[in-house]
Amino acid sequence: MRNNRLGLVLHPTRDVTDIATTVLDWAHAHHVEILVDRQQRQRVPAGALPVDPAVLVDECDALISIGGDGTMLGALRMTVDRPKPVLGVHLGQLGFLVEVDPPELPRALDRLAAHDFTVEPRSCLRCAVCEDRVVAFNDIALARQPGEGFVNATLAVDDEEYGYYRCDALVMSTPAGSTAYSYAAGGPLVSPATEAVVLTPSAPMAGIGRSVVLSPTERIRVDLRPDSGRVAVEVDGHVARHVEGGGTLELRFQRGAGQVVRFDARRYRERSQLKLSLLDLPLLPEQLRELLPESLRGEVKRRQDALPD
Repeated sequence: MRNNRLGLVLHPTRDVTDIATTVLDWAHAHHVEILVDRQQRQRVPAGALPVDPAVLVDECDALISIGGDGTMLGALRMTVDRPKPVLGVHLGQLGFLVEVDPPELPRALDRLAAHDFTVEPRSCLRCAVCEDRVVAFNDIALARQPGEGFVNATLAVDDEEYGYYRCDALVMSTPAGSTAYSYAAGGPLVSPATEAVVLTPSAPMAGIGRSVVLSPTERIRVDLRPDSGRVAVEVDGHVARHVEGGGTLELRFQRGAGQVVRFDARRYRERSQLKLSLLDLPLLPEQLRELLPESLRGEVKRRQDALPD
């Protein structure tokens, strides 16, 4: 590595001690410096250098995200102005962005240091919300606040009025985010290889009632009408701010804004297949067997062979 520095990005609440210890032990043996946000310093064992978040990104060759997909998305947002490879380590539940399980971590770090990996580029949405700017790798949603009215908004594409919404929420997603909130709201499944912006209303009552799929080059503007209720702007599932009626959002698509570390493209495809099978594209039994660990796969086959015809 150029600077022999890795940065840690931690799940906000879960205990990361064991995984952080593995990283620090490996780093000590390989003369690699580990940086961590100074506000998170007490959550990891001694040996990590506490720095400001901006320094964490600027001075590291790569980031290690310890958590799930939410932690990975946070790490990607940190690097959006200066993309760096982000390696995801599972912490508990299965994630689809994260790449390795804790037992695989030392070998993964060896490969990271040797540049023996590929980078999966990730696109994002940049949004100007009134005076603020936010970034999302999955989706940006305008969600009504209970008791404060509905989302009443107009849509303009390349400065041409397109139509209006009256709904509980308006979800604007990347293709990668199409399997999240947008899908739950009735939106389409979009291949991650596609470049597009998907706008899907949740519980529409009037106006545009179906998903709209737009080109990444089109300028998208959403104007909250004066009679709109106050809405929460949710960025990858977290509330970034609230906007009153009369506010404006301008959205644009950015290619290659994030870099996700991949060691095994086949394994990632299988994980993606499983994710789709949990939605609307069920797999065949033999495909499901292929997703099992090899030891379990053999046991399943032996039991099936023992069944009477």
